[in-house]
Amino acid sequence: MRKLVTLSIILATVLAGCGGMYAPGNDPPRLRAEVLEVLPHDTSAFTEGLELAGGTLYEGTGLPGRSVVQAGPPGQAPTLRAELPAPLFGEGITVLGPTLWQLTWQDGIAIERDTATLAEKRRVAYRGEGWGLCHQPERDRLVMSNGSASLTFRDPRTFAETGGVTVRYGDRTFTQINELECVGDTVYANVWQTDTILRIDSTTGLVTATIDASGLLSSSERGQADVLNGIAAIPGTDQLLITGKLWPKMFEVRLVPAP
Repeated sequence: MRKLVTLSIILATVLAGCGGMYAPGNDPPRLRAEVLEVLPHDTSAFTEGLELAGGTLYEGTGLPGRSVVQAGPPGQAPTLRAELPAPLFGEGITVLGPTLWQLTWQDGIAIERDTATLAEKRRVAYRGEGWGLCHQPERDRLVMSNGSASLTFRDPRTFAETGGVTVRYGDRTFTQINELECVGDTVYANVWQTDTILRIDSTTGLVTATIDASGLLSSSERGQADVLNGIAAIPGTDQLLITGKLWPKMFEVRLVPAP
């Protein structure tokens, strides 16, 4: 999932699910990411999680010996930084007021941190892989992905599993669900190794739209970067910040109908 190897063929607008490829005219509604502003992004950051809270952008990165959580104003150098000791591989993050939760990939450990300092407070074990994570305060739960077609709900205090849904559209399911962003009952999810973001109704698992985020980087920039990964909602707006692993840029976008 996290190797620095880019697939030779990236499924950008056609996703494969358990039921096979999508039939024309039988897909979820299509949107595209319209760029409003371009911000710089740390090209050394192998982005696994992105979240904007209280005007601070929090970012979690991966790779053993290079995994960090960092925080600061969007588009500026981080003012806080905490490293994960090797061999831990950092994954998705989410902020819950004074608490930040951070996943690890195959280590089976969720790390609770102090939002103000990023200092580690405790570790909680879980089964399976950790990919993406976000928080739904209205429902008092975390939403977690593990690379499958499942979204798992967890208690935000104990990290205990409390339920889940399968990401689907009709009789087809969507796998490779990666980094997550919660906005009310909606979950935005990167699909690993594609330029597609899914908009998901978390109450049912139904995919309500596919979002085309292709073409954000130039061909030369793509040659030095890895895959799209990282979604942060901008509170009080209908806009998102999106970026990718080792990307030189971060984009403020809004979602508009695709042509």
